[in-house]
Amino acid sequence: MSYGLSSMRSRLLLGILLPVTVLIVINAYRLHEDALRAIDTAYDRTLLASAKAIGEQLEVAGTPQAPVLVADVPYAALEAFEADNRSRMFYRVTGFDGRWVSGFEDLPAWHGRLPDRGAYAALVDFYDDVYHGEPVRVAVLIQPVAGQAGLGVATIQVAETLELRSTLASQVLLATLWRQAALLAVIAAVVWLVVQLATRPVRELSRVIAARDDADVRPLALAHAPAELAPLVAAINEAWGRQAGLLAHQKRFVRDTSHQLRTPLAVLKAQVQSAQRGDVALSQAIDEIGQTVDGATLLANQMLALAKVEQLRQQGDPPVLDLADTVRDVALDLAPLIADAALDFELDAVPAPVRGHAWALRELVRNLLHNALKHSPRGGRLDVQLQRDGHRLTLCVRDNGPGIPDSLRPQLMQPFAASGGQAGAGLGLAICQEIVRSLGGELALDNRLRDGVIDGLDAIVRLPMALGPGAPSGSVSAAPSAAPDALSPSTPSLDRPSAAALSENP
Repeated sequence: MSYGLSSMRSRLLLGILLPVTVLIVINAYRLHEDALRAIDTAYDRTLLASAKAIGEQLEVAGTPQAPVLVADVPYAALEAFEADNRSRMFYRVTGFDGRWVSGFEDLPAWHGRLPDRGAYAALVDFYDDVYHGEPVRVAVLIQPVAGQAGLGVATIQVAETLELRSTLASQVLLATLWRQAALLAVIAAVVWLVVQLATRPVRELSRVIAARDDADVRPLALAHAPAELAPLVAAINEAWGRQAGLLAHQKRFVRDTSHQLRTPLAVLKAQVQSAQRGDVALSQAIDEIGQTVDGATLLANQMLALAKVEQLRQQGDPPVLDLADTVRDVALDLAPLIADAALDFELDAVPAPVRGHAWALRELVRNLLHNALKHSPRGGRLDVQLQRDGHRLTLCVRDNGPGIPDSLRPQLMQPFAASGGQAGAGLGLAICQEIVRSLGGELALDNRLRDGVIDGLDAIVRLPMALGPGAPSGSVSAAPSAAPDALSPSTPSLDRPSAAALSENP
């Protein structure tokens, strides 16, 4: 859990700080550009003032026919405009005929054009250039000059190196970066603190779960859980609920198995010892041992079947099957027993799509029919009906047996509760009950009365019908009227599951 929280903190910090850092970098770059433009605007005014100061030193000499520009500009005239000794200034004055008059003759001449709408009233242009390998900022002033000898237009260029401008822009950028770095550190600290506080319930939940015993599957309290953790806590509680059911089923299975198998094993041991001592004839001892083994086998198989119902319950959504096919197949398997009991048997089934595992459906129908066969009198009647009722299916197995006494009804669906003194492990109805519950249905055992007297038992199973593609439709009615005259040696007894069912037991 700690790795997950560390990863969560890292992702949150990275997800917040990375875009903030990118924005700070972009902002710093734009700020540096804006600072340079602002500094250029401020210091360009100084360059213009220098050019105007030089223009005031110009005179016109010669004759009106041939006026000559005269410039007497000492460098000291520019010192007043130098901000400090880090920047140097250069100038060049070009006369009426475009020839150099004064200043630095190797300063590159201006070949541009005046802007259409300048920031100043003067005829001035500003541009960047390189002088002696150094970048410079140049102001060009077109200055009319008049005198007694005539008038003309002089071109005055004043250049300044960029050390001071770059220094000021760097200072502004550095000061801003320090503030942005402090802001970034505050954001990181706040995010870390908020993440710590926000993930505290997750860490507490982790500690609570880690401190629990392996067998402690009590649900976690949802009262103090944040809304974001409520689905996680609910999912954990649901998983623990399923785990609690599995643990309870496992404990019950182990307890019942140890309790129920102890008696037949003790009887088997006593029978073997009696046979060894010669207390009974060998053939009788073998018959008794065989009966005991058959009873223990039946018990083990039914307990495994009961355990497999719970196993299938955990396997998720089962496939869609036609319960009518299962009923017909089981009825055909039990046809020898039905014929042997001379029962008047009738099967009426419509296509019945239901979600269930094939083994569970066969085990349900087989146990219901076995139970009806056990309690039906010879020559009685046995009816099986499978009908639709809206979106539900109703399977009804009717016999002419003695029904269920009211005294046995409360514990009839419990394991190892046999009715009417019949031989068996008492697990058949318990298996049916668990299967029906796993399919989301209901099982009812109702005595059928005629003139106030019990005329038989109706075992009624109600299941939700599966809707959707693959569900069969239509109707079918089958009533097998013929059956073999005698049971084959391989026919299973009434309490014993078929070989196919046993092969699917876990």
